[in-house]
Amino acid sequence: MTKKSIYHIFAGIKYILTVVLITLLFYTTIPIKTTATLLVPQGSISNLINHLQTKGHAVSVLDRYILRAIGKPQAGWIYIGKKELNRVDFFYKLTAYKARLHDITLIPGQTLYVFFESIAKEMDLNATKLQKHYNTLSPYPEAGIFSDTYLVPFGMREESLVEFLVQESEKKFISISEKIFGVYETKEWHKILTIASIIQKEAANKEEMPLVASVIYNRLAINMPLQMDGTLNYGKYSGTKVTPERIRNDTSHFNTYKHKGLPPSPIGAISLDSILAAVKPAQTDYLYFVRNAEGTHDFSKTFKEHRKAIER
Repeated sequence: MTKKSIYHIFAGIKYILTVVLITLLFYTTIPIKTTATLLVPQGSISNLINHLQTKGHAVSVLDRYILRAIGKPQAGWIYIGKKELNRVDFFYKLTAYKARLHDITLIPGQTLYVFFESIAKEMDLNATKLQKHYNTLSPYPEAGIFSDTYLVPFGMREESLVEFLVQESEKKFISISEKIFGVYETKEWHKILTIASIIQKEAANKEEMPLVASVIYNRLAINMPLQMDGTLNYGKYSGTKVTPERIRNDTSHFNTYKHKGLPPSPIGAISLDSILAAVKPAQTDYLYFVRNAEGTHDFSKTFKEHRKAIER
């Protein structure tokens, strides 16, 4: 091979490398559109790239190598802040940044209508969109988000936030149900959540919950209307005082004065204590209860006893 041939070979290689380098430099400057916060899933870098693709990010196989060169991201929510970055800055933030967190609390007994209105104001979100995404993601019309305090990333949008809350709640429901029943079945769990939500509204404290549960089951067993004010505190009526006029005028199946049996769905957020009471009620003959001067309830077996409790 002559010196001239060797020169041409090296010149060709140099040209190819130059073209590749220029192409790579240009590629890294192509902007990526993203969201202010995003989830880095567990698993490999290849898994992360596939996840980003499914979420609409313009990434490719080549980005696996770029990301490996920068570092390995830690799983969890990342706060990006900007919605468009060049490729290198985007991947750097994935490896270096963590989410800014704040806490939101769903109070036991609170309805999703009130909860979504509250966090919409707190996080500058749209309550209607939160409800819409919830209706799509949860099998339960109400109580599909477990009553708890959640740490959520600043800048999270409606769909991501609801997806996070529903997924975390489903994990808890599955764990509780499997410990109690050995399985998790949404139809049966819907009934448990409905009963638990009534208990949550009616009981004055944790100790009363199994007793309130016994009244619910005892009345259902003899086809007696539940006649509980708490069932009328559904949706936007959460915390609203139930008046005789409201009882007369509300025609929904949440009005357990007019309709026998359970309401069609849960009426508010539930706690673990109310779930356990719904699963294991106290064994009593109680059919009535009324609030007393101490703020708890007096329980009675007969209407005559109940009338005396009311007079007291």
